[in-house]
Amino acid sequence: MTLPGTDELAKLHHALDDWFAETARDLPWREPDCSPWGILVSEVMLQQTPVVRVLPVWLDWMERWPTPAHLANEPSGEAVRHWGRLGYPRRALRLHAAAVAIRDNHSGDVPDDYPELLGLPGVGGYTAAAVAAFAFGKRETVVDTNIRRVHARLVSGHALPAQALTAAEMRLADALLPDDRHLSVRWNASVMELGAIVCTARSPKCADCPVRSSCAWLAAGEPPPSYTPKGQAWHGTDRQVRGAVMAVLRVAATPIPREMFEQAPADLGFAPTDVGIPLAALHRLNSAPEQLERALTGLLRDGLAEVHDGGLRLPA
Repeated sequence: MTLPGTDELAKLHHALDDWFAETARDLPWREPDCSPWGILVSEVMLQQTPVVRVLPVWLDWMERWPTPAHLANEPSGEAVRHWGRLGYPRRALRLHAAAVAIRDNHSGDVPDDYPELLGLPGVGGYTAAAVAAFAFGKRETVVDTNIRRVHARLVSGHALPAQALTAAEMRLADALLPDDRHLSVRWNASVMELGAIVCTARSPKCADCPVRSSCAWLAAGEPPPSYTPKGQAWHGTDRQVRGAVMAVLRVAATPIPREMFEQAPADLGFAPTDVGIPLAALHRLNSAPEQLERALTGLLRDGLAEVHDGGLRLPA
């Protein structure tokens, strides 16, 4: 791998900056008046989740909880309830915990520097760097999956980045980051956007790439990846059963007796309720009793559910 020279790197910076100015998607968390809280919420929601699924949930959250204090003053279960079907609902609990910390320890304002952001519950290195950059204009090295893939192809000549983030990748990202603070923020955003809509994992649109003439991967003849990415299975997994149980709890106004997860309500003599549809969906999975038990136990262990009045509900 050979790093671009000073002049070539400056050309890359400005080519992507110009491209981003013309083609970037119009997203509400990119608007100049979006609050740091809105950007923090978007960054957590967008982890492993596409924009099209995040957008309606983000809009609902920001209308419902426009500041960290609004969310912190609600039970954590409400964050889980309104997480909808974004998946990985522990992220909702972490956002709630971060909101409480912001309310109690930061006078209700999202902290504006990396170390303090990193000190918030559930905020890791990527999220802290992204919020510092995109909410506060700080020069921080932001590295997500899309950015890693662009760097791998553009500079390293690899079809895909390593399967896990390496120190070498972080050093490369640091070396590519513009010295100018404003341009560094734009660079982070533009490389991320390029990876999301052009330099995609499976079908890159190289003809649309504004820096294709500098791409080491194209110059090398598009060598194949050294490994085959494996998507996460869903059907028949414990994750699917957990998701089906969560769908029941999200619509339930009162605790759900454990037996209702194990048998259809009608078979137990219960009248139909607003939980009937998600319960029916859960039962159609025909999961083994031990798999359902693992799901229920895991949700309780992870704090996504709690026992109350002999039944299960979202955390209060």
